[in-house]
Amino acid sequence: MTIQSNASASPTQVDYEQVLANYGRGWKRKLAQIAVVLGVVLTASWYVELLDFETLARGVPAIMTLAGESFPPDFRNAADWFLPLVDTLAMSIAGTAIAVSFSLPLAFLGARNTSPHPLVFQVTRVILNALRSVPELIMGIIFVAAVGFGALPGVLALGLHSIGMVGKFFAEAIEHVDEAPVEAARAAGATPLQVLYHAVLPQVMPQFADVSIYRWEYNFRASTVMGMVGAGGIGFELMGSLRIMQYQEVFAILLVILLMVTLVDALSGSLRKAFK
Repeated sequence: MTIQSNASASPTQVDYEQVLANYGRGWKRKLAQIAVVLGVVLTASWYVELLDFETLARGVPAIMTLAGESFPPDFRNAADWFLPLVDTLAMSIAGTAIAVSFSLPLAFLGARNTSPHPLVFQVTRVILNALRSVPELIMGIIFVAAVGFGALPGVLALGLHSIGMVGKFFAEAIEHVDEAPVEAARAAGATPLQVLYHAVLPQVMPQFADVSIYRWEYNFRASTVMGMVGAGGIGFELMGSLRIMQYQEVFAILLVILLMVTLVDALSGSLRKAFK
């Protein structure tokens, strides 16, 4: 009887070695990806002179001088900032309401699993891309020229730009819903609208609420910039102080904006808890 001297490796050992080999290849692939990303970041930083430390160092004295001229903050005209702050808050709320109202139907048309036709899906995505590709500041300039100075052009600019972003996030949330409730509703004989209302919408409502609240926070900060192009709000007061180089008043207005942003952030956190 012949005894085999070299026993073959057990299947368990072979599997273990294969797992280690795959794990090693995965790490090498990740390291290569990280190296590519770092290379792109460093190249971009070098191109915009972010790595030019000599130029950055020369700007430090000017920044320190400007900071010195901003102290102490001047709140003598604080009473005049109340209505602009109300305008800014109202602009952010109205702009967000416009965005959410128009984003809901566009999201269902722009999601692959709810769009009625591939052509409708493509057209809707192009519309969303076009709306968010134009910065709200440019839209603000256009609407100021169209309807005049005031809060209205700011609301329109914030609302239209936000439709592009909110609609995209809504559509992506719809595309990631669990298909089991959808199939169950269809099997029960529900109409397409009933499927959306009873099977899709309940799954995405928490994400919709989070996106809407986050966009409101963003729109409040963006509405301060709208005032710099004549769209009203506290940004208009800030720009006026900057033009006459009243840096102490500029610093005071920035502190007021910081306080309002903090309050809005706290309120949005409470709203998120309420919608959970």
